[in-house]
Amino acid sequence: MIPPQEASARRREIEDKLKQEEETLSFIRDSLEKSDQLTKNMVSILSSFESRLMKLENSIIPVHKQTENLQRLQENVEKTLSCLDHVISYYHVASDTEKIIREGPTGRLEEYLGSMAKIQKAVEYFQDNSPDSPELNKVKLLFERGKESLESEFRSLMTRHSKVVSPVLILDLIGGEDDLELQEEVPLEHLPESVLHDVVRISRWLVEYGRNQDFMNVYYQIRSSQLDRSIKGLKEHFRKSSSSSGVPYSPAIPNKRKDTPTKKPVKRPGTIRKAQNLLKQYSQHGLDGKKGGSNLIPLEGRDDMLDVETDAYIHCVSAFVKLAQSEYQLLTDVIPEHHQKKTFDSLIQDALDGLMLEGENIVVAARKAIIRHDFSAVLTVFPILRHLKQTKPEFDQVLQGTAASTKNKLPSLITSMETVGAKALEDFADNIKNDPDKEYNMPKDGTVHELTSNAILFLQQLLDFQETAGAMLASQETSSSATSYSSEFSKRLLSTYICKVLGNLQLNLLSKSKVYEDPALSAIFLHNNYNYILKALEKSELIQLVAVTQKTAERSYREHIEQQIQTYQRSWLKVTDYIAEKNLPVVQPGVKLRDKERQMIKERFKGFNDGLEELCKIQKAWAIPDMEQRDKIRQAQKSIVKETYGAFLNRYGSVPFTKNPEKYIKYRVEQVGDMIDRLFDTSA
Repeated sequence: MIPPQEASARRREIEDKLKQEEETLSFIRDSLEKSDQLTKNMVSILSSFESRLMKLENSIIPVHKQTENLQRLQENVEKTLSCLDHVISYYHVASDTEKIIREGPTGRLEEYLGSMAKIQKAVEYFQDNSPDSPELNKVKLLFERGKESLESEFRSLMTRHSKVVSPVLILDLIGGEDDLELQEEVPLEHLPESVLHDVVRISRWLVEYGRNQDFMNVYYQIRSSQLDRSIKGLKEHFRKSSSSSGVPYSPAIPNKRKDTPTKKPVKRPGTIRKAQNLLKQYSQHGLDGKKGGSNLIPLEGRDDMLDVETDAYIHCVSAFVKLAQSEYQLLTDVIPEHHQKKTFDSLIQDALDGLMLEGENIVVAARKAIIRHDFSAVLTVFPILRHLKQTKPEFDQVLQGTAASTKNKLPSLITSMETVGAKALEDFADNIKNDPDKEYNMPKDGTVHELTSNAILFLQQLLDFQETAGAMLASQETSSSATSYSSEFSKRLLSTYICKVLGNLQLNLLSKSKVYEDPALSAIFLHNNYNYILKALEKSELIQLVAVTQKTAERSYREHIEQQIQTYQRSWLKVTDYIAEKNLPVVQPGVKLRDKERQMIKERFKGFNDGLEELCKIQKAWAIPDMEQRDKIRQAQKSIVKETYGAFLNRYGSVPFTKNPEKYIKYRVEQVGDMIDRLFDTSA
C-alpha cells in the first residue's frame, strides 16, 4: 500500500507534466495556424507574380523580335558601308600607289612590294567585277610598270653586286684541299647578305605574282659571266705571277689563318722539270757527255712555258669545280627548285666550254707535236689527264642533274687525251726505233747519244704518271679484259712498253754504232750508252718497272757493257801483238845476234811505239763520261799493256840489237802507264 503522502506528490507531478504538455500542444496548434496563414499568403503572392510575369512576357517578346530585326538591319548597313569602302578603295589604288611605283623599289623593297600587292588585288577585283572599266586598264598598266621595275631592280642588284672572285681567294679555296692543318673552309660571299635578301624576295614575287621567268635568264647570264671571268682572271694571274716570280703565291686570309705564313706556294704537279733535274743529277755523276745528234727535239728551252700553261689549266679546272659548287648553293636560294638544274646548266656552260675548248686545244697541239716528233710538248697531257681523272668524281657531282650533253663533256675530253697520249707513247717507241743514222749527227768522241738521253728523260717522266700512262695504254687494248683493267694490269702494260722502248733504243744504237769505222770507237759508243741507260734505270724507279716483265734486264745490260769493254780491249792487240812472246825471236845469252834477229827486234820496238802513240793520240779524244767506268777501263788496259811491255823490255832492253837504243827504247814502263792514264781525257 502506497503511503498517502507519496501518492499526493506523484499526482502533483503528473498534473504538472500534463499542464506542460497542454501548453506545448497549444503552442504547436498556434504555430500551425500561422504557417497555414503564411502559406496561403505565399500562394497568393506567387499567383499574382505568375500573372504579372505572363503579362510582361507577352509584352517583351514582340519588342525583342523587333529589336533583333533592327540589329540585323544595322549590321547589314554596316557591312554594306564596309563593302562600299573596300570597293571605293580599289578606285583609289592607282592614285595611292602611282608615286611609289614611279620612284621604284630601290631602298624600300618591302614598301614597294606592299604597293604591288594592293595593285594586284585591284586588278583581280576589276577583272572579276568590272572587266570593261577604265580602272582595270589603269591598274593593269601600273602593275606591269611595277613588275618591270622589279625586274630592272633584280638585274641592277645582280649586276652591281656580282663581283669577280679574286685569284688569290680562288687559290686559297682550291689550295686548302691539300692542307690538312686547315680545316676551315675559305668563305666565298658572292652577294652581300642584305642584297641577297632583296634578290630572293624579288625572285619569289616574280615567280608567284609576276608569272615571269625572264629574270632567271638574267640571273644565269650575269652569274655565268662572273664565273667565266673569275676563271680567266685566275689563269691570267697565274701567268703573270709565274713570269715575274717563278711561282704563283696565294696569300692566306688573315682573319681565318692567323698561324699560317702570309704567302704559300701553290702545289705544282709533277712536270718536265723533275725529270730534267734528275738528268742533271746524272750529268753531275758523269753519266751525260757531249750531245750527239737525233731528230728528237730536246726537252730543254720550253719547260717553264709548258709548266706554266699546264699548272694554269690544272688550277683552272679545280677552280671551276669549287666555284660551280658555290654558284649552285647561291642559285638554290634565288631560283625556284624546279628551275634550278636547267638554270645551273645554262650558267656553267661558258666557263665549262672554255675549259673543254682549251683542253681540246691541248689535244690538238699534242697531235701536231707528235707529227713533229716533239714529245716534250705531249708530256703536258699527262699531268692534265691525271688531274682530270682525279677531279672527275667532283665534276660528276657538280654536274648532277644537268643535261647529258653537259655531263659528257669531261669524259669526252678524257677519252681524247687518253687517245692522244697512247698515240704519243706508240709513236715515241717507233721513233726511237727508226731514228735515222746520220753520220754527221753522231758524237765524234763516242759519248752518250742525244737519242739515249732523250729516251731516258721521256721514260723518267712517266714515273710521275705511272697510273695515267698505264691507263692510256690499257684504253687502247681491244681485249675484253681491258674493259675493266686493274692497276696491276696497267702496270704490266707500262712495264712492257718501257721494255719495248729500251729494246728499240738498243737496236737503234747498234745500228748507229756501225757508222764508226773504228770498231773500238763503236764499242766505246755502245758502252757509254748502255752504261748511261743502266745507271739511269738504277737511280730511279724505272728498274722496278722494267723488272715487272723483265727480271734479268739489269744483268743483261751489265753483260752488254762488259762485252763492249772486251771489244774495245781488242783494239790494243795490234799494239801488244808486236811485243807478244809468241812472235819474238829466241835470243841466247852471249850469242851474237844475227842481222835478221836484230831487224826483227827493231821492228817490234818500232811497231809497239808507233801503235802506242797512234792509239793514245786517237783515244785521248774519245770520251767515257762515267768516271768509275773510265778508271776501270784505263786500269784494266794499263795492267795488260804494262805487263806485256815490261816483259818485252826486260827481255830485249839490254840486248845489243842496235847502236842507237834510245831510238827504239823510247818509253819506260811507267811512261806507258801514264800515257794510258790520259786516255779519254780531252783536257790532258
